Amino acid sequence: MKRLAVLVLLLLLAAACGGGNDQQTSSSGNFDWNSKAPAKPVKITFWHGFSAGANQDAVNALAAKFSDAHKGEIEVTPVYAGDYDTTFAKLKAAIQSGKADQLPSMVQIYDIGTRFMIDSQAITPAQTFIDHEKYSAKDLEPNILGYYQINGKLFSMPWNVSTPLLYFNRDAFSEAGLDPNKPPSTLAELRVAAEKLTKKDASGSTVRYGFGAAIYGWFLEQFTARADQTYCNNGNGRDKSATKVLFNQPVDIKVVDWWANLVKDGLALNTGRQTPDAQNAFKAGKVAMNLESTGTLRGYQAAVKFQLGTAPYPKVESSTTAGGTIIGGASLWVLNKRPAYEQKAAWEFEKFLEQGDSMAYWHTHTGYFPVDKKSLDDPTDKDWVARYPQFKTAIDQLHSTKLDKATQGCLLGVMPATRQAAEVGMETAITGKAPAKKAMDDAAANIQPQIDQYNQATSGS
Repeated sequence: MKRLAVLVLLLLLAAACGGGNDQQTSSSGNFDWNSKAPAKPVKITFWHGFSAGANQDAVNALAAKFSDAHKGEIEVTPVYAGDYDTTFAKLKAAIQSGKADQLPSMVQIYDIGTRFMIDSQAITPAQTFIDHEKYSAKDLEPNILGYYQINGKLFSMPWNVSTPLLYFNRDAFSEAGLDPNKPPSTLAELRVAAEKLTKKDASGSTVRYGFGAAIYGWFLEQFTARADQTYCNNGNGRDKSATKVLFNQPVDIKVVDWWANLVKDGLALNTGRQTPDAQNAFKAGKVAMNLESTGTLRGYQAAVKFQLGTAPYPKVESSTTAGGTIIGGASLWVLNKRPAYEQKAAWEFEKFLEQGDSMAYWHTHTGYFPVDKKSLDDPTDKDWVARYPQFKTAIDQLHSTKLDKATQGCLLGVMPATRQAAEVGMETAITGKAPAKKAMDDAAANIQPQIDQYNQATSGS
């Protein structure tokens, strides 16, 4: 199955790297700015990965507001294309088909799909539009833009942005004699807190674990960045294409070993790789500390029966002064095989989504981080932050992070598969099947052929 997946990937890249047709634009920035729509309104299709619920409702509301404001000129149709992985796979298949009518005008793709999207040559970089109309990005958060920039060139517009936090049960802290106003900030401090927070009943059964989080590769990537280390070589794939992953380096082995020892010593609950399982354990009070995205804040706030605390994402050790977290979430891409007039309309919609009032609406209705700094001054946004002061933790954490290659995150064409490989290694160690170093060495070795094959396939793009 793995060989088949790689073969499909190589065939896809070979097809994608052929570029667009005559009436479209290429990733090089050649664009027919005078292209006129044969009829009005220009209809654009927007694929996204939000299923029914608050996030999809917010998408539909913003699309309707934009369409109403551009009545007779532009009409946006949002389409749920499946979760992140499904949307990504669906887009790959549409690109491979070579049929422009199977592609959307614009699409939301998760952060780890960035390198593939660039290499596919199926997109018009955001920088093309920015340069043409001298669009000012000065109000957009630089630490967010940094992920999607390579050598100062912005390829997509960040949209639903998240950062990771340490969530904790303030009531449990007080009960255990810990100061909830001084949450742990390093792995060692987390271990000490977990020892005090773990609680057993009269029979010796554990009724509350000190720590618990999903075995999620994103968390390991965050610990790496907090240590100001790169996750991939060649400057996290930003100097030139990454040729290997580094998640078996000493700092990552230390994190995985720390986690495995917490589970072995009965201080952490192992809920496996499924995120909802870890979230449910925290909401039920079965674990006192939890690593999760800012995107869960409103859900946690509504669900827990204890006082909810938030803290910056922990560092590996206190001696680390540099480093910071990497943004997560997804960004917006314009597809270059659609007519130029349609791409221009999609760009207008992207600009609308980025502006302050739209971002304030998005932030307060979903919990995702506002990309436009002006949205934080919007009265609605200010009121929301006042009601949920825990969210200020994420704002402060983002603003205190120095943007460098470590905090920009790794760009790798097979990053989704790489994250899964890291999770296999982490789970192998955490379940005690192998020492942390061997587990992560094996995981790095297992993903290497896919990295090599991808780079070989794209070397002539």
